[in-house]
Amino acid sequence: MKFPLSWLRQYLDTQASVEELAAKLNAIGLEVEGIENPAEKLAGFRIARVLTADKHPQADKLQVLTVDSGDGQPLQVVCGAPNARAGLVGVLGLPGATVPANGMVLKVAAVRGVESNGMMCSTRELELGEDHDGIIELPEDAPIGTPYADYHGADPVFDVAITPNRPDCMGVRGIARDLAAAGLGEMVPIDVASNPGSFPCPVEIRTEDPEGCPAFYGRVIRGVNNGPSPDWMQARLKAAGQRPISALVDITNAVMLAHGRPAHVYDLAKLSGAVVARRAKSGESVVALNGKTYELDGEMTVIADAAQVHDIAGIMGGEHSGCSDNTTDVLLEVAYFDPERIAATGRRLSLTSDARSRFERGVDPAFLDSGIDFITAMIIGVCGGEASEVIRAGSPPCQPKMVAYDPVLAASLGGVVVAEAEQKRILEALGFAVAADWTVTVPTWRPDVDGAPDIVEEVVRIHGLDNITSVPLPRADGVARPTATPSQKLERRLRRAAAARGNHEAVTWSFLPVADADAFADTSSGLWTLSNPISEDMKAMRPSLLPGLLAAAKRNLDRGAAGLRLFEIGRRYLRGEAGISDERLSLAVVLAGEKQARSWASGKATLFDAFDAKAEALALLAEAGAPVDNLQVMGEAGTQFHPGQSATLRLGPKNVLARFGMLHPATCKQFDIVAPVAVVELFLDAIPGRKGATTFARVQYAPPALQAVTRDFAFLVPVELPAGDLVRTVRNADKANVVAARLFDDFRGAGVPEGQKSLAVEVTLQPGDKSYDEAELKAIAERVTAAAAKLGGVLRA
Repeated sequence: MKFPLSWLRQYLDTQASVEELAAKLNAIGLEVEGIENPAEKLAGFRIARVLTADKHPQADKLQVLTVDSGDGQPLQVVCGAPNARAGLVGVLGLPGATVPANGMVLKVAAVRGVESNGMMCSTRELELGEDHDGIIELPEDAPIGTPYADYHGADPVFDVAITPNRPDCMGVRGIARDLAAAGLGEMVPIDVASNPGSFPCPVEIRTEDPEGCPAFYGRVIRGVNNGPSPDWMQARLKAAGQRPISALVDITNAVMLAHGRPAHVYDLAKLSGAVVARRAKSGESVVALNGKTYELDGEMTVIADAAQVHDIAGIMGGEHSGCSDNTTDVLLEVAYFDPERIAATGRRLSLTSDARSRFERGVDPAFLDSGIDFITAMIIGVCGGEASEVIRAGSPPCQPKMVAYDPVLAASLGGVVVAEAEQKRILEALGFAVAADWTVTVPTWRPDVDGAPDIVEEVVRIHGLDNITSVPLPRADGVARPTATPSQKLERRLRRAAAARGNHEAVTWSFLPVADADAFADTSSGLWTLSNPISEDMKAMRPSLLPGLLAAAKRNLDRGAAGLRLFEIGRRYLRGEAGISDERLSLAVVLAGEKQARSWASGKATLFDAFDAKAEALALLAEAGAPVDNLQVMGEAGTQFHPGQSATLRLGPKNVLARFGMLHPATCKQFDIVAPVAVVELFLDAIPGRKGATTFARVQYAPPALQAVTRDFAFLVPVELPAGDLVRTVRNADKANVVAARLFDDFRGAGVPEGQKSLAVEVTLQPGDKSYDEAELKAIAERVTAAAAKLGGVLRA
């Protein structure tokens, strides 16, 4: 919420500086997100008088002005404003000043051959209004040479973040109340004069939806003149981020921002019959003030007359009955709407407004009479007119809420000792009533206070959270038990392992453009898309970590990076059965561009390939505890990968632990990456858990007593047989003796029959209690040969 300092001082009598006010707001829980000082934007702009105005020799629509800026030395300025003339007092931007509207830095320059030493400015150029037909005209007695910021009034603007539980601070007066309770001034009382009205209200007003609209007050004000609102009101609204519209609308907006009380005015000439708060009927629609048409249903509360719906109650008025410059008679509506109904309607229509943000949090139900009198007085004071009697349909929920409170709770729950007298002062300053027995009556503008702990919160935050002494939590003797889950431990281990291999960690968004997400989506389950995304580029939940990493790789490659090694650990989001969200932990690696720069030995750079991706996959799977020796290398990595240069690592034919390889050229083109890209994706949820109890201690290192024995086998196998399948089969042929097996030769040529290849495998045997004899070695060799025969392998002669 934004408000200027002058508006705050209307309700708070204080001499505190801007810095002191900001510090106190932060201390009491009203976070100041920023302070905008208009004087900074107007630096370099002075009040100046035009001494002479002559026609430009090279342009019919330009004039050459001689301007007195207060320095005693007249300046020559070229100006194209039609109202520029000798004697005019306006605002001059000197060289070096920055024009707020467009960021242009003024400098001495030639305009059509004539030197210009600055610029005479319009209100739009200084962001002080929309007028751009001519330059600013100031009174004759405006002090020449004075900085315009000092003359105009540099009113700092606070931007305060209001938490959802503080609807009372959705108005400037509520913020002033908190500051006064915190000792930074005194509240300025407001005088709301009662206006009983001088004639009966000519319009019937009633509520037929007591649940959605418990109270609906209204009155007619006739004979108004709806012109522009006063300058002071427009200045406050602009500072608060509101666009001035007309006096009637601006008054209701000003009261909403000052008191947190939304209201609405209807053009009486556009209404027909009784005005009723009721449930919408199925099929009804309304064109709101934003120009959009909204379809309504029976769960929404609306304001309607005998002809049509005019208002989405508590959210936005209708375009048809809005006030215009020709409006002379109005119906003023001040109502109380159910917060839950307002929130549900706003969500269903995807419609937000300042009124909704206040009603759904809970406005003060006791401010209806005062509010309608206050707004009436402002309308008559600004627009003139005569008010009718007030019609009150229904009654607001103003039952007082009583809380039994014990001052000792400030110490036991809040952690700080506050004297009872100080507690009472704080509560009464915030509007609470405190009885002798410490029964606290909650003010109607505080719907967030329900019990004694809420009272403690009020006392402690105003007393000062910085007064609470930091006390360490008690800790039991001995070694603390671990708190990290197995999943957290796995993430930490893999993060260190991936970084140790030279990869750089990236953290990318969980949201993606739909096209990027589609490129890596499982078509069988579809994408999770957001109905109300931050932007269209963040509409889909990521089905894979790879699109985000590829986007990061592209940004770095575009900025001149020759080679990249990026990784990320995070969750991918899939659609499970019946549309249930399925989040799965994954790790992805992207290797793009140069693996090794060119050198004198090679003469050219080495690029990443599929084997680099495979090495990363195997190393990280091993670190994750996967049985790497038992993995099968199979195809079907996905359409995103290059066929023949990609594969999957599986534990069995269906359990895919990882996929790796080179990206398909079409995928690279979609992500606008020119360099070759190798990627890895590990599905950590597919890795089987470790069997047995996990302990902190490692197994004691016990090297074998006897030396290992190696034997080489060369098998003729079908050429289409993957070498990994043969190695795995040999390794599992005799688990009691064979401890390792590795391929060391792949030969195809003379002596090898057509359709076959020769694979040589080195087998490591580890004796146990005694060394092998020839019979045992022969038996082991036969078991290895027999296992290879099941794959069609025979010993090569």
